[in-house]
Amino acid sequence: MAQLVLGLDLGTSGVRVLAVDLGGKLIAEVNRSYPLLTPRPGWTEQRPGDWAKETLTALKEMADKLAGHDILGLGLSGQMHGMVPLDAHGEVVRNAILWNDQRTGAAITEMEERVPRQMMIQRTGNPAITGFHVGKLLWLRSEEPENFAKTKHSLLPKDYIGYLLTGELASEPSDNSGSNCFNLAKKQWDKEILQGLELPLELFPTVIASHEIRGKLNKEAASHTGLREGLPVIAGAGDNAAAATGLGLSSRRPELGSLSLGTSGVIFAPLTAAKPDPEGRVHLFCHADGGYNLLAVTLSAAGSFQWYRDSFYPQKSFAELIELAGSSPPGCNGVTFKPYLSGERTPHLNPELRGSWTGLSLATTQADIVRSVLEGVVFSLRDALDVITPLAELKTCLATGGGAQSDFWLQMVADVLRLPLQRPRQNQGAAYGAALLALQGLAVVEDATRVAKQSHSKTITPGETGRYIAALGRYRAVPLQTSED
Repeated sequence: MAQLVLGLDLGTSGVRVLAVDLGGKLIAEVNRSYPLLTPRPGWTEQRPGDWAKETLTALKEMADKLAGHDILGLGLSGQMHGMVPLDAHGEVVRNAILWNDQRTGAAITEMEERVPRQMMIQRTGNPAITGFHVGKLLWLRSEEPENFAKTKHSLLPKDYIGYLLTGELASEPSDNSGSNCFNLAKKQWDKEILQGLELPLELFPTVIASHEIRGKLNKEAASHTGLREGLPVIAGAGDNAAAATGLGLSSRRPELGSLSLGTSGVIFAPLTAAKPDPEGRVHLFCHADGGYNLLAVTLSAAGSFQWYRDSFYPQKSFAELIELAGSSPPGCNGVTFKPYLSGERTPHLNPELRGSWTGLSLATTQADIVRSVLEGVVFSLRDALDVITPLAELKTCLATGGGAQSDFWLQMVADVLRLPLQRPRQNQGAAYGAALLALQGLAVVEDATRVAKQSHSKTITPGETGRYIAALGRYRAVPLQTSED
């Protein structure tokens, strides 16, 4: 009978549960999905009841798969920034408002009027941002006062699942960092900011470390899942910090970060101390290992390539388009693409930015257009890295995401960012990191980030970096366009 731990990630499209042995080896996996609700343009919601149903079902499926094995604990992870309001009896007041919801523009204006921008950045690591947690509470107070009056607890998504499983209210620093009301230096809710926003501290749960036990599986959850009552449930981490834990990224080794070429592009840079960008152009969060990390996000990375293929050449494969792009020279014969198809985070923090092509002529070829999409995404990542560089010690990045499977695109990233990239052999995401944090919380290991014995299938080093200088200059010279232009 093997001893195992579970890791659970409550994502936007579904819940994923992994079983991992005490050496970090993946043993089993279960996935369940639930719907995304878009009641109005720019609004995104989910029903916590759907999360609860599919989470309990996934855990039951996993318990059945692992019958006869000794499950020692469960670690949690999940989508960040969402707001789950509970009443005095712990019942959900309304649907959860998600990380990518954009309804809080007026609330952000209110926050900026009540709390000086520099105070917000210095204390929380970020300026007031539409997707973050506390803006949703202000929106609730303004637009749904009856629901706000009922709300006695405001939880992040994974912490709601933790409450469902244990009956205990608790939170941890990595996820709390995306709230706009968490003091990064003190690693506690910021009383002065909450006073400025006229929000009671009692709305927010107790803060414990990411690897600490937040409670034990209660009788009701045990009966639904088949897991033993009293099973330790570990606080875990927000999805980015948990995924970084699973990759072995640690604030004690700040020279190694990660770069994801997924739908969005994300650069994760570990830090030993809380050093925010003075202008708030890049996110600063607590890492799950007790340190900190910078998180730079370009919203449409591989998503831009997907959009181009689906919109113009759905009959072609991504591999065919990348091969075609290789026949255009660096700089795409003067064609420049701005990848702001859904606004932009780093460094512009503007949801109204829009994408564009410039430099088109009768001589422009399909190859130029395709390559310009790939280059535009890489230039947006370079803009993000330039903000990170004065603050971090980054020397190498692990390259993940679908776009990182292309040697051609990854070489372009290495050349433009002037940064060596390593493609890891294993990347199991946030659920895996949550399981490793469970191992640490149960004192099976001392440091979760050292469990993932990372090996790399390939290292891509920067080549002819100078050949992109002119194209990057053109990219930065193109005026920004918004939805109002």
